[in-house]
Amino acid sequence: MNLFSSAVARQAMLNQTSGKLLVTAGYYCAFIAIGLVLTSLSPTLLGLSRQTQSSLSEVSILFTTRSMGFLLTALLGSRLYDRFPGHPLLIGALVLVALTMALVPLVPLLWLLASLFLFMGIVEGMIDVGGNTLIVWLHRDKVGPFMNGMHFAFGVGAFIAPIIISQSLLYSGGIAWGYWMIALLILPVALLFFWLPSPIPERLADGVMAPPAQTALVGLIALFFFLYVGIEASFGGWIATYAVTLGLAPEATAGYLTSAFWVALTIGRLLSVPIATRLRPRTILLSDLLGGLASLILLLLWPTSLTVIWIGALGLGLSIASAFPTTLALAERNMTVTGGTTGWFFVGASLGGMSIPWLVGQLFESISPFAFLWTVGLVLVLAIGVYMAMMAWINRGVRPG
Repeated sequence: MNLFSSAVARQAMLNQTSGKLLVTAGYYCAFIAIGLVLTSLSPTLLGLSRQTQSSLSEVSILFTTRSMGFLLTALLGSRLYDRFPGHPLLIGALVLVALTMALVPLVPLLWLLASLFLFMGIVEGMIDVGGNTLIVWLHRDKVGPFMNGMHFAFGVGAFIAPIIISQSLLYSGGIAWGYWMIALLILPVALLFFWLPSPIPERLADGVMAPPAQTALVGLIALFFFLYVGIEASFGGWIATYAVTLGLAPEATAGYLTSAFWVALTIGRLLSVPIATRLRPRTILLSDLLGGLASLILLLLWPTSLTVIWIGALGLGLSIASAFPTTLALAERNMTVTGGTTGWFFVGASLGGMSIPWLVGQLFESISPFAFLWTVGLVLVLAIGVYMAMMAWINRGVRPG
């Protein structure tokens, strides 16, 4: 009886503003953890290359295998959130991703390290898909500012990770302590969810089954995520290596360029929280894309100027900051969001994170480091085209997004 009463009391938390904010804070901490994990690879590419005695083009397979793991979660694991309480799933994923991070510096073989990154992608995807689904169920049609805030938290982790890695390189001469410190920071986050109740799936909260999603709109949003995540992962993943290869910055400090990109993205997401309460998602999204295009044009005009690279990294991060959470808010306005629907969105995202950074790696060595900027620019132009197609479809259905 006491256990039942405790469960009822915990679930009642979600009907109170303070309870919702407490659960939201838990999701924010989980997304700080995801930011730490995701951006730790970029400033350690050269170190992992030496650790496995592999070339840069070979070690770029780590982007692909991690995204393959994420893809498996998007296809299969995302549906677990429709069937089981979400927070126990998050706890398990957070513990596993911390353990995986701790093992990375200990693996000397590329194929084994790639396998480890495949598993990392699986558990990372459970946190990412879960957080984006659960926060929609928690806040429903008011999710916009909270979604932007959660992705701001991701940016906090993304900003901190390269600094941790750079400090590890400066003081220990290697990357191992950077990975171990990140693993230690993630573990306490899992403890938060032991006391927080899981939100009820949206279709169950309504008391009715969700209407069928519009296949065309789901596909367009998934394609947009494919391109957007490709841009974000490629730029954040290769900008430090680009600067080192051209002799513009030493390896120990090039990681700060990655941090500059992510800190700008973090600030942009913070600024987008109040903006999301005043402007429609479509307006914010268009501004993001046009600002990102302007930054990339600047980089393409002066590709060997370290000053311009800093400006371009800051400008691109600030511009595209809210594109991902804003697109999710746009989806919530135009369809009922389930774990399965979110999974399809993340299928597109994981395919983009898997293929486009890998393509950059191949062109980087076979053609020129400048192919990195041209590839990211082309992908951004394609993303603008998909945005226009999304708006045309929504307008056709007289949707509110």
